[in-house]
Amino acid sequence: MDVPVSEDDSFGIEVILTEGETKAPSCPHGPTLLFEKLSKGEERGRRFYACSACRDRKDCNFFQWQDEKVSEARLLARQAENQARRPAFTHQQYCSRFKKFVSLLEDDKKFCQDCQMLFLPGELNAHASHKSRAISVAQLRKPSVLLCPLENKKSNAQYLFTDRSAHFLLNTLAGNGYSKVLCVGTPRLQELIKMRNLDGKHETMKSLLLDIDFRYAQFYGQDEFCHYNMFNHHFFEGEASSAVLQAFLSESDGKKVVMVADPPFGGLVKPLASSFSLISQMWRKLQSPDSRSMDMPMIWIFPYYFESRILECLPSLIMLDYQVDYDNHPLYKHGKTGRKQSPVRLFTNIPPGEVILPEEEGYRFCSICRRYVWSLNKHCAECNICPSKVHSVHFSLSFLLCLAWKHCQSCGRCALPNHPCGQGQGMEGCLNCGSVKHKYKACPLKDAHRTSKVFSQTQFFCVGVQPMTCFH
Repeated sequence: MDVPVSEDDSFGIEVILTEGETKAPSCPHGPTLLFEKLSKGEERGRRFYACSACRDRKDCNFFQWQDEKVSEARLLARQAENQARRPAFTHQQYCSRFKKFVSLLEDDKKFCQDCQMLFLPGELNAHASHKSRAISVAQLRKPSVLLCPLENKKSNAQYLFTDRSAHFLLNTLAGNGYSKVLCVGTPRLQELIKMRNLDGKHETMKSLLLDIDFRYAQFYGQDEFCHYNMFNHHFFEGEASSAVLQAFLSESDGKKVVMVADPPFGGLVKPLASSFSLISQMWRKLQSPDSRSMDMPMIWIFPYYFESRILECLPSLIMLDYQVDYDNHPLYKHGKTGRKQSPVRLFTNIPPGEVILPEEEGYRFCSICRRYVWSLNKHCAECNICPSKVHSVHFSLSFLLCLAWKHCQSCGRCALPNHPCGQGQGMEGCLNCGSVKHKYKACPLKDAHRTSKVFSQTQFFCVGVQPMTCFH
Protein backbone atom coordinates (compact mmCIF):
# COMPACT_ATOMS: atom_id res chain seq x y z
CA MET A 1 0.00 0.00 0.00
CA ASP A 2 2.92 2.30 -0.78
CA VAL A 3 1.93 5.78 -1.93
CA PRO A 4 3.09 6.80 -5.42
CA VAL A 5 4.45 10.31 -5.73
CA SER A 6 2.39 12.44 -8.10
CA GLU A 7 1.13 15.94 -8.48
CA ASP A 8 -1.53 17.56 -6.37
CA ASP A 9 -3.12 20.28 -8.46
CA SER A 10 -5.46 21.62 -5.77
CA PHE A 11 -3.76 25.01 -5.62
CA GLY A 12 -1.02 24.56 -8.21
CA ILE A 13 1.24 23.04 -5.58
CA GLU A 14 2.89 19.64 -5.51
CA VAL A 15 3.63 17.81 -2.26
CA ILE A 16 7.04 16.14 -2.25
CA LEU A 17 6.81 13.03 -0.11
CA THR A 18 10.01 11.16 -0.89
CA GLU A 19 13.13 13.13 -0.07
CA GLY A 20 15.38 10.37 1.27
CA GLU A 21 17.15 11.21 4.50
CA THR A 22 16.56 14.96 4.28
CA LYS A 23 15.25 16.17 7.63
CA ALA A 24 12.47 18.72 7.42
CA PRO A 25 12.34 21.67 9.84
CA SER A 26 9.63 21.58 12.47
CA CYS A 27 6.78 23.90 13.40
CA PRO A 28 4.45 23.53 16.44
CA HIS A 29 2.65 20.74 14.51
CA GLY A 30 5.76 18.61 14.01
CA PRO A 31 7.93 18.14 10.91
CA THR A 32 6.86 20.31 8.00
CA LEU A 33 6.12 19.08 4.49
CA LEU A 34 8.04 19.97 1.37
CA PHE A 35 6.03 21.66 -1.37
CA GLU A 36 6.77 22.86 -4.86
CA LYS A 37 4.92 25.65 -6.60
CA LEU A 38 3.99 24.55 -10.11
CA SER A 39 4.95 26.94 -12.89
CA LYS A 40 3.61 27.29 -16.41
CA GLY A 41 4.43 24.51 -18.85
CA GLU A 42 6.99 21.98 -17.66
CA GLU A 43 9.11 24.39 -15.61
CA ARG A 44 9.61 23.45 -11.98
CA GLY A 45 9.02 26.01 -9.27
CA ARG A 46 11.03 26.74 -6.16
CA ARG A 47 10.52 24.32 -3.27
CA PHE A 48 9.58 25.35 0.25
CA TYR A 49 8.65 23.92 3.64
CA ALA A 50 5.28 24.68 5.24
CA CYS A 51 3.08 23.32 8.01
CA SER A 52 1.72 19.84 7.41
CA ALA A 53 -1.55 20.36 9.28
CA CYS A 54 -2.57 23.96 8.52
CA ARG A 55 -3.22 25.11 4.97
CA ASP A 56 -3.90 28.68 6.07
CA ARG A 57 -0.92 30.85 7.04
CA LYS A 58 -3.14 32.51 9.66
CA ASP A 59 -3.18 29.26 11.65
CA CYS A 60 0.51 28.44 11.27
CA ASN A 61 2.78 30.93 9.52
CA PHE A 62 5.82 28.65 9.17
CA PHE A 63 7.52 29.13 5.81
CA GLN A 64 11.05 28.32 4.69
CA TRP A 65 12.59 27.92 1.25
CA GLN A 66 14.28 24.56 0.84
CA ASP A 67 17.59 26.14 -0.15
CA GLU A 68 17.38 28.90 2.45
CA LYS A 69 20.14 29.22 5.07
CA VAL A 70 18.54 29.86 8.45
CA SER A 71 20.49 31.81 11.05
CA GLU A 72 21.21 30.43 14.50
CA ALA A 73 19.14 33.17 16.11
CA ARG A 74 16.13 32.30 13.98
CA LEU A 75 16.51 28.59 14.78
CA LEU A 76 16.56 29.36 18.51
CA ALA A 77 13.50 31.60 18.19
CA ARG A 78 11.70 28.87 16.28
CA GLN A 79 12.52 26.28 18.94
CA ALA A 80 11.27 28.62 21.65
CA GLU A 81 7.99 29.15 19.80
CA ASN A 82 7.50 25.42 19.28
CA GLN A 83 8.10 24.79 22.96
CA ALA A 84 5.69 27.55 23.97
CA ARG A 85 2.95 25.94 21.87
CA ARG A 86 3.31 22.58 23.61
CA PRO A 87 0.61 21.41 26.05
CA ALA A 88 0.94 22.58 29.65
CA PHE A 89 1.49 19.01 30.87
CA THR A 90 2.90 15.78 29.52
CA HIS A 91 0.52 12.89 28.97
CA GLN A 92 1.88 11.16 32.06
CA GLN A 93 1.17 14.27 34.12
CA TYR A 94 -2.34 14.50 32.69
CA CYS A 95 -2.96 10.91 33.75
CA SER A 96 -1.76 11.64 37.27
CA ARG A 97 -4.03 14.67 37.45
CA PHE A 98 -7.01 12.66 36.22
CA LYS A 99 -6.58 10.09 39.00
CA LYS A 100 -6.69 12.89 41.56
CA PHE A 101 -9.65 14.48 39.82
CA VAL A 102 -11.88 11.39 39.86
CA SER A 103 -11.22 10.94 43.59
CA LEU A 104 -12.62 14.39 44.38
CA LEU A 105 -16.06 14.98 45.81
CA GLU A 106 -18.77 15.65 43.25
CA ASP A 107 -18.92 19.40 44.00
CA ASP A 108 -15.15 19.76 43.60
CA LYS A 109 -15.00 18.34 40.07
CA LYS A 110 -14.67 21.48 37.94
CA PHE A 111 -14.02 22.09 34.27
CA CYS A 112 -12.74 25.46 32.99
CA GLN A 113 -14.59 26.36 29.82
CA ASP A 114 -12.10 29.10 28.93
CA CYS A 115 -9.00 26.90 29.30
CA GLN A 116 -10.82 23.73 28.22
CA MET A 117 -9.28 21.70 31.02
CA LEU A 118 -10.08 19.87 34.22
CA PHE A 119 -8.61 21.67 37.22
CA LEU A 120 -7.91 20.65 40.79
CA PRO A 121 -9.04 22.56 43.93
CA GLY A 122 -5.57 24.02 44.46
CA GLU A 123 -5.79 25.70 41.03
CA LEU A 124 -9.05 27.49 41.73
CA ASN A 125 -7.45 30.95 41.96
CA ALA A 126 -5.88 30.61 38.50
CA HIS A 127 -9.36 30.05 37.02
CA ALA A 128 -11.31 32.41 39.30
CA SER A 129 -12.15 34.87 36.51
CA HIS A 130 -12.96 32.12 33.98
CA LYS A 131 -16.21 30.37 33.20
CA SER A 132 -16.26 26.98 34.90
CA ARG A 133 -18.80 24.25 35.45
CA ALA A 134 -19.23 21.22 37.66
CA ILE A 135 -19.14 17.92 35.80
CA SER A 136 -20.30 14.42 36.59
CA VAL A 137 -18.64 11.05 36.07
CA ALA A 138 -20.97 10.45 33.12
CA GLN A 139 -19.71 13.63 31.44
CA LEU A 140 -16.10 12.54 31.94
CA ARG A 141 -16.89 9.53 29.77
CA LYS A 142 -17.89 11.79 26.87
CA PRO A 143 -15.09 14.32 26.45
CA SER A 144 -16.13 15.09 22.85
CA VAL A 145 -19.35 16.56 24.27
CA LEU A 146 -17.59 18.38 27.09
CA LEU A 147 -14.86 19.95 24.93
CA CYS A 148 -15.63 22.71 22.44
CA PRO A 149 -14.91 21.27 18.99
CA LEU A 150 -12.21 22.82 16.85
CA GLU A 151 -13.89 23.80 13.59
CA ASN A 152 -11.20 25.09 11.25
CA LYS A 153 -11.90 22.97 8.20
CA LYS A 154 -8.41 23.59 6.77
CA SER A 155 -6.49 22.15 9.72
CA ASN A 156 -7.87 20.50 12.86
CA ALA A 157 -11.61 20.49 12.17
CA GLN A 158 -13.54 18.27 14.58
CA TYR A 159 -16.84 17.28 13.05
CA LEU A 160 -18.27 14.65 15.36
CA PHE A 161 -20.30 11.63 14.25
CA THR A 162 -23.97 11.54 15.02
CA ASP A 163 -25.10 8.63 17.17
CA ARG A 164 -26.56 7.06 14.02
CA SER A 165 -23.22 7.00 12.19
CA ALA A 166 -21.15 6.10 15.24
CA HIS A 167 -23.37 3.12 16.12
CA PHE A 168 -23.37 1.95 12.51
CA LEU A 169 -19.56 1.96 12.42
CA LEU A 170 -19.24 0.16 15.73
CA ASN A 171 -21.86 -2.47 14.87
CA THR A 172 -20.21 -3.06 11.50
CA LEU A 173 -16.76 -3.54 13.05
CA ALA A 174 -18.06 -5.81 15.80
CA GLY A 175 -20.09 -7.81 13.30
CA ASN A 176 -16.95 -8.45 11.24
CA GLY A 177 -15.02 -9.75 14.24
CA TYR A 178 -12.74 -6.76 14.91
CA SER A 179 -11.90 -6.48 18.58
CA LYS A 180 -9.25 -3.73 18.39
CA VAL A 181 -10.10 -0.39 16.75
CA LEU A 182 -7.46 2.21 15.93
CA CYS A 183 -9.38 5.50 16.01
CA VAL A 184 -7.50 8.09 13.93
CA GLY A 185 -9.27 11.40 14.49
CA THR A 186 -12.50 9.68 15.60
CA PRO A 187 -12.96 10.57 19.30
CA ARG A 188 -16.69 9.86 19.31
CA LEU A 189 -16.12 6.30 18.10
CA GLN A 190 -13.58 5.83 20.89
CA GLU A 191 -16.15 7.01 23.44
CA LEU A 192 -18.82 4.69 22.11
CA ILE A 193 -16.48 1.70 22.32
CA LYS A 194 -15.66 2.47 25.95
CA MET A 195 -19.36 2.96 26.78
CA ARG A 196 -20.16 -0.34 25.07
CA ASN A 197 -17.58 -2.12 27.19
CA LEU A 198 -19.13 -0.74 30.37
CA ASP A 199 -22.56 -2.24 29.75
CA GLY A 200 -21.07 -5.75 29.87
CA LYS A 201 -23.44 -7.10 27.21
CA HIS A 202 -20.88 -7.52 24.46
CA GLU A 203 -17.41 -8.88 23.98
CA THR A 204 -14.86 -6.32 25.15
CA MET A 205 -13.21 -4.22 22.44
CA LYS A 206 -9.98 -2.26 22.78
CA SER A 207 -9.45 1.13 21.18
CA LEU A 208 -6.60 3.59 20.76
CA LEU A 209 -7.26 7.20 19.78
CA LEU A 210 -4.68 9.05 17.67
CA ASP A 211 -5.57 12.73 17.51
CA ILE A 212 -3.88 16.12 17.12
CA ASP A 213 -6.10 17.55 19.85
CA PHE A 214 -3.97 17.15 23.00
CA ARG A 215 -6.98 17.97 25.23
CA TYR A 216 -8.01 14.32 25.08
CA ALA A 217 -4.88 13.43 27.07
CA GLN A 218 -6.79 14.70 30.13
CA PHE A 219 -9.30 11.87 29.87
CA TYR A 220 -7.44 8.84 28.52
CA GLY A 221 -4.52 6.74 29.72
CA GLN A 222 -1.27 6.39 27.83
CA ASP A 223 -2.46 3.12 26.28
CA GLU A 224 -5.72 4.77 25.09
CA PHE A 225 -4.55 8.04 23.51
CA CYS A 226 -1.56 9.34 21.53
CA HIS A 227 -1.06 12.97 20.58
CA TYR A 228 -0.59 12.51 16.85
CA ASN A 229 -0.52 14.46 13.59
CA MET A 230 -1.96 12.33 10.78
CA PHE A 231 -0.59 14.62 8.06
CA ASN A 232 3.06 13.83 8.81
CA HIS A 233 2.82 10.67 10.95
CA HIS A 234 4.27 12.57 13.89
CA PHE A 235 3.94 11.48 17.53
CA PHE A 236 4.35 14.48 19.81
CA GLU A 237 5.43 12.25 22.72
CA GLY A 238 8.11 10.64 20.56
CA GLU A 239 9.12 6.99 20.63
CA ALA A 240 7.00 6.24 23.70
CA SER A 241 3.79 6.90 21.76
CA SER A 242 5.07 5.08 18.69
CA ALA A 243 5.71 2.05 20.90
CA VAL A 244 2.12 2.28 22.21
CA LEU A 245 0.81 2.11 18.64
CA GLN A 246 3.05 -0.82 17.77
CA ALA A 247 1.88 -2.74 20.83
CA PHE A 248 -1.75 -2.01 19.94
CA LEU A 249 -1.33 -3.26 16.37
CA SER A 250 -0.15 -6.66 17.57
CA GLU A 251 -2.94 -9.18 16.98
CA SER A 252 -2.04 -11.53 19.80
CA ASP A 253 -4.65 -14.08 20.86
CA GLY A 254 -6.32 -13.73 17.47
CA LYS A 255 -7.67 -10.24 18.14
CA LYS A 256 -8.24 -8.51 14.78
CA VAL A 257 -7.23 -4.87 14.31
CA VAL A 258 -8.96 -2.32 12.08
CA MET A 259 -8.23 1.38 11.53
CA VAL A 260 -10.97 4.00 11.20
CA ALA A 261 -9.78 7.46 10.09
CA ASP A 262 -11.83 10.65 9.76
CA PRO A 263 -9.46 13.43 8.62
CA PRO A 264 -10.40 17.11 8.17
CA PHE A 265 -12.01 17.48 4.75
CA GLY A 266 -9.65 20.31 3.83
CA GLY A 267 -6.61 18.09 4.30
CA LEU A 268 -4.35 17.00 1.43
CA VAL A 269 -4.98 13.42 0.38
CA LYS A 270 -1.42 12.33 -0.37
CA PRO A 271 0.13 13.12 3.05
CA LEU A 272 -2.82 11.39 4.72
CA ALA A 273 -2.44 8.33 2.51
CA SER A 274 1.28 8.26 3.28
CA SER A 275 0.64 8.23 7.03
CA PHE A 276 -2.01 5.52 6.74
CA SER A 277 0.41 3.49 4.64
CA LEU A 278 3.09 3.76 7.31
CA ILE A 279 0.63 2.51 9.94
CA SER A 280 -0.31 -0.36 7.62
CA GLN A 281 3.35 -1.21 7.12
CA MET A 282 3.87 -1.26 10.90
CA TRP A 283 0.89 -3.62 11.21
CA ARG A 284 2.15 -5.82 8.37
CA LYS A 285 5.55 -6.35 10.04
CA LEU A 286 3.77 -7.78 13.08
CA GLN A 287 1.95 -10.43 11.03
CA SER A 288 3.04 -13.97 10.36
CA PRO A 289 5.24 -14.44 7.24
CA ASP A 290 2.34 -15.83 5.18
CA SER A 291 0.17 -12.77 5.98
CA ARG A 292 2.69 -9.99 5.34
CA SER A 293 1.46 -9.36 1.82
CA MET A 294 -1.92 -8.23 3.17
CA ASP A 295 -3.01 -4.65 3.85
CA MET A 296 -4.24 -3.56 7.24
CA PRO A 297 -8.06 -3.39 7.30
CA MET A 298 -9.10 0.26 7.25
CA ILE A 299 -11.99 2.64 6.77
CA TRP A 300 -11.15 6.14 5.53
CA ILE A 301 -14.07 8.56 5.89
CA PHE A 302 -14.00 11.37 3.34
CA PRO A 303 -16.28 13.15 0.81
CA TYR A 304 -17.03 11.19 -2.37
CA TYR A 305 -15.53 13.86 -4.64
CA PHE A 306 -12.04 12.89 -3.42
CA GLU A 307 -12.50 9.35 -4.74
CA SER A 308 -10.06 9.59 -7.65
CA ARG A 309 -7.31 11.04 -5.47
CA ILE A 310 -7.79 8.46 -2.72
CA LEU A 311 -7.78 5.55 -5.16
CA GLU A 312 -4.71 6.93 -6.89
CA CYS A 313 -2.84 6.69 -3.58
CA LEU A 314 -4.53 3.60 -2.10
CA PRO A 315 -5.97 1.58 -5.00
CA SER A 316 -7.10 -1.26 -2.72
CA LEU A 317 -9.86 0.92 -1.22
CA ILE A 318 -13.46 0.86 -2.45
CA MET A 319 -16.04 3.58 -1.87
CA LEU A 320 -19.31 2.48 -0.27
CA ASP A 321 -22.69 4.18 -0.53
CA TYR A 322 -23.15 4.78 3.20
CA GLN A 323 -23.68 8.46 4.07
CA VAL A 324 -21.83 9.61 7.18
CA ASP A 325 -23.35 12.57 9.00
CA TYR A 326 -22.14 14.83 11.79
CA ASP A 327 -23.73 16.56 14.77
CA ASN A 328 -21.89 19.85 14.49
CA HIS A 329 -21.48 20.28 10.74
CA PRO A 330 -23.83 22.91 9.25
CA LEU A 331 -24.57 20.82 6.16
CA TYR A 332 -23.47 17.21 6.63
CA LYS A 333 -26.21 16.07 8.96
CA HIS A 334 -29.83 14.99 8.92
CA GLY A 335 -32.56 17.34 10.01
CA LYS A 336 -34.11 20.66 9.06
CA THR A 337 -30.84 22.60 9.13
CA GLY A 338 -28.77 20.06 7.23
CA ARG A 339 -28.75 18.39 3.84
CA LYS A 340 -30.88 15.34 3.28
CA GLN A 341 -27.85 13.67 1.75
CA SER A 342 -24.32 13.94 3.10
CA PRO A 343 -21.44 13.71 0.58
CA VAL A 344 -19.24 11.89 3.11
CA ARG A 345 -18.60 8.23 2.35
CA LEU A 346 -16.62 5.22 3.55
CA PHE A 347 -13.51 4.15 1.64
CA THR A 348 -12.46 0.70 2.76
CA ASN A 349 -10.50 -2.43 1.85
CA ILE A 350 -12.95 -4.58 3.81
CA PRO A 351 -14.91 -6.66 1.26
CA PRO A 352 -17.99 -4.56 0.38
CA GLY A 353 -20.35 -7.51 0.78
CA GLU A 354 -19.35 -7.72 4.45
CA VAL A 355 -20.49 -4.17 5.20
CA ILE A 356 -24.24 -4.42 5.74
CA LEU A 357 -25.94 -1.06 5.24
CA PRO A 358 -29.23 -0.55 7.15
CA GLU A 359 -32.30 -1.12 5.00
CA GLU A 360 -34.41 1.10 7.28
CA GLU A 361 -32.21 4.05 6.24
CA GLY A 362 -32.77 3.49 2.54
CA TYR A 363 -30.12 0.97 1.48
CA ARG A 364 -30.64 -2.26 -0.42
CA PHE A 365 -28.55 -5.27 -1.44
CA CYS A 366 -27.60 -5.55 -5.12
CA SER A 367 -27.42 -9.25 -5.97
CA ILE A 368 -25.31 -8.53 -9.08
CA CYS A 369 -22.71 -6.28 -7.42
CA ARG A 370 -22.89 -8.39 -4.23
CA ARG A 371 -22.89 -5.30 -2.05
CA TYR A 372 -25.28 -2.88 -0.35
CA VAL A 373 -26.11 0.34 -2.20
CA TRP A 374 -28.46 3.29 -1.88
CA SER A 375 -32.01 2.28 -2.79
CA LEU A 376 -32.15 4.73 -5.73
CA ASN A 377 -28.76 3.65 -7.04
CA LYS A 378 -30.00 1.36 -9.80
CA HIS A 379 -27.77 -1.21 -11.45
CA CYS A 380 -26.69 -0.16 -14.96
CA ALA A 381 -26.58 -3.03 -17.46
CA GLU A 382 -24.07 -1.24 -19.68
CA CYS A 383 -21.68 -0.21 -16.90
CA ASN A 384 -22.42 -3.45 -14.99
CA ILE A 385 -22.26 -1.61 -11.67
CA CYS A 386 -24.48 0.48 -9.42
CA PRO A 387 -22.72 3.65 -10.57
CA SER A 388 -24.25 6.66 -8.85
CA LYS A 389 -21.89 8.49 -6.52
CA VAL A 390 -24.31 11.20 -5.50
CA HIS A 391 -27.49 9.10 -5.22
CA SER A 392 -29.10 10.70 -8.26
CA VAL A 393 -29.85 9.88 -11.88
CA HIS A 394 -27.34 7.87 -13.91
CA PHE A 395 -27.19 8.46 -17.65
CA SER A 396 -26.32 5.42 -19.76
CA LEU A 397 -22.70 5.18 -20.75
CA SER A 398 -23.23 4.87 -24.49
CA PHE A 399 -25.63 7.83 -24.50
CA LEU A 400 -23.11 10.13 -22.84
CA LEU A 401 -20.15 9.00 -24.91
CA CYS A 402 -22.02 9.53 -28.16
CA LEU A 403 -22.77 13.10 -27.09
CA ALA A 404 -19.28 14.03 -25.92
CA TRP A 405 -16.43 11.76 -27.11
CA LYS A 406 -15.43 10.34 -30.49
CA HIS A 407 -12.99 7.60 -31.34
CA CYS A 408 -9.59 8.90 -32.50
CA GLN A 409 -7.75 6.55 -34.89
CA SER A 410 -4.43 8.33 -34.33
CA CYS A 411 -4.53 7.95 -30.55
CA GLY A 412 -6.36 4.62 -30.57
CA ARG A 413 -8.77 5.80 -27.93
CA CYS A 414 -11.93 7.82 -27.35
CA ALA A 415 -11.43 11.53 -26.69
CA LEU A 416 -13.00 14.94 -27.11
CA PRO A 417 -13.25 16.06 -30.76
CA ASN A 418 -10.59 18.82 -30.48
CA HIS A 419 -8.16 17.02 -28.14
CA PRO A 420 -4.37 17.28 -28.83
CA CYS A 421 -3.58 14.01 -30.65
CA GLY A 422 -0.93 11.80 -29.14
CA GLN A 423 -0.70 13.73 -25.88
CA GLY A 424 -1.65 12.27 -22.54
CA GLN A 425 -2.87 8.83 -21.66
CA GLY A 426 -5.22 7.77 -18.91
CA MET A 427 -5.18 10.05 -15.86
CA GLU A 428 -1.70 11.49 -16.44
CA GLY A 429 -2.61 14.91 -17.79
CA CYS A 430 -5.51 17.28 -18.10
CA LEU A 431 -8.87 15.58 -17.63
CA ASN A 432 -10.42 18.08 -20.02
CA CYS A 433 -8.20 18.00 -23.14
CA GLY A 434 -5.64 15.26 -22.43
CA SER A 435 -2.55 17.52 -22.48
CA VAL A 436 0.27 16.50 -20.15
CA LYS A 437 1.49 20.10 -19.88
CA HIS A 438 -1.17 21.29 -17.47
CA LYS A 439 -3.94 20.15 -15.12
CA TYR A 440 -7.67 20.70 -15.48
CA LYS A 441 -7.79 23.99 -13.53
CA ALA A 442 -5.21 25.55 -15.87
CA CYS A 443 -6.78 24.22 -19.07
CA PRO A 444 -7.44 27.01 -21.61
CA LEU A 445 -10.28 24.95 -23.12
CA LYS A 446 -12.07 24.00 -19.92
CA ASP A 447 -14.93 26.45 -20.54
CA ALA A 448 -15.15 25.92 -24.29
CA HIS A 449 -16.83 22.52 -24.00
CA ARG A 450 -19.64 23.61 -21.71
CA THR A 451 -22.08 23.84 -24.59
CA SER A 452 -24.76 21.79 -22.90
CA LYS A 453 -25.82 20.66 -19.50
CA VAL A 454 -25.61 17.08 -20.70
CA PHE A 455 -21.87 17.32 -21.31
CA SER A 456 -21.25 18.66 -17.84
CA GLN A 457 -22.95 15.53 -16.54
CA THR A 458 -20.70 13.24 -18.57
CA GLN A 459 -17.80 13.23 -16.15
CA PHE A 460 -20.10 13.69 -13.16
CA PHE A 461 -22.40 10.71 -13.65
CA CYS A 462 -20.39 8.34 -15.81
CA VAL A 463 -18.60 6.82 -12.85
CA GLY A 464 -16.36 3.82 -12.85
CA VAL A 465 -15.09 4.86 -16.30
CA GLN A 466 -11.73 6.60 -16.53
CA PRO A 467 -11.31 9.43 -19.03
CA MET A 468 -9.50 8.58 -22.24
CA THR A 469 -10.67 4.96 -22.08
CA CYS A 470 -11.63 3.41 -25.43
CA PHE A 471 -15.05 1.80 -25.78
CA HIS A 472 -14.92 0.91 -29.49
